[in-house]
Amino acid sequence: MATLPIALKNTFPSSSTVYAYITGTALPPNNGLFILQSNGTSPYYPSSPSSTGSPLAVDCAIPLPRGPDGSITARIPHLAGGRIWFSVDAKLTFLLNPGPALVEPSVSNPSDPNVHINWGFAEFTWDTTQLFANISAVDFISLPIGLSLTSSTPNTPVQTVPGMPASGLNTICTALATQQSRDNAGWTSLIVTSPGSTTNLRALSPNQGIVMNPSLFAGYYDNYVNQVYSHYSTHSLSVDTQAQWGILAGRTNNANGALDFGTGDAGVALTFAKPSTADIFSCSTGPFAASSSIEKGALVARLAAAFNRSTLLLGGGEIPGGAGEEGYYGAPVTNHYARIVHSVEVGGRGYAFPFDDVTPTGGQDQSGAVMDGNPGVLTVTVGGGDVGAAMQVQG
Repeated sequence: MATLPIALKNTFPSSSTVYAYITGTALPPNNGLFILQSNGTSPYYPSSPSSTGSPLAVDCAIPLPRGPDGSITARIPHLAGGRIWFSVDAKLTFLLNPGPALVEPSVSNPSDPNVHINWGFAEFTWDTTQLFANISAVDFISLPIGLSLTSSTPNTPVQTVPGMPASGLNTICTALATQQSRDNAGWTSLIVTSPGSTTNLRALSPNQGIVMNPSLFAGYYDNYVNQVYSHYSTHSLSVDTQAQWGILAGRTNNANGALDFGTGDAGVALTFAKPSTADIFSCSTGPFAASSSIEKGALVARLAAAFNRSTLLLGGGEIPGGAGEEGYYGAPVTNHYARIVHSVEVGGRGYAFPFDDVTPTGGQDQSGAVMDGNPGVLTVTVGGGDVGAAMQVQG
């Protein structure tokens, strides 16, 4: 069976103990829940337990050599929905529900056994066509994690996503406090500190902050949304689906107040009522809820991205595009968490909300992704530092 080497590199000071975990859904022939065992090479395919919240049957915490240059190489089979987890100074608790289904660590459940542990993850899928991996701050940001991908195809440049520097979380929390002093909207509510101290543990995304406190950011986007829908009652909004549907034009329907792009495939109405702030930050509720129409899904992604970046009143009514990346987050009302995360990440790349991979055709990648149809080694570095140097670890 083909396996992919993943170099796990720890650049934290030698005083820190770091553990790694790799989870995912095994692709054929196994098609089941996969967790890598602590030796970094043996697969574990859990059986369905008889009760919820059952412990794992084997140890899956991969201890990393102490930094700043400690690294090991793990090997995985083809996986979908994969995650590479790291925790510092404590092991994570993963549990099993009948299925089997993996109960993953949560930052928005106060009773989760991992809620006070410093942890984070990168995401990936490796199938028979390509490896795709990215760093993610969609739910929260905590550990500095970076990626480097070498290809097995000769003369292919190394792809790197450095992530944030070692001090990045403190910088993000300071910037959130600064934004709070400007608009008093609730940005410091996203900062989570370690119990009994002022040490920053993580910064939640606005969506996860609202999960914790449903009244957080209530009405924050209302005036901006009203301006957008008023503007497009007399102007046309052009959305490039970047797919077979091409550019779709819409206007606010004065009869029902919805942004209306007509009727799409399979007779689905391509209409969007005014989103709430929670709808915008989640990208998945209200008018942005999942649809059976792929065409409508393309509109959802681009509209939600434009609301998070506050670009709908820029660039002549064209999304994505128009104002370009330089116009992102320029309005006073915007996703300042995403703005700050991108400002701190080296090169500005890394998922900060669910549709952060939406970019103008030929535009700069925002999502912090690497991909290759013939991957050699994926290096995942935790702790900050020189990700480019980390890719030299071939294992």
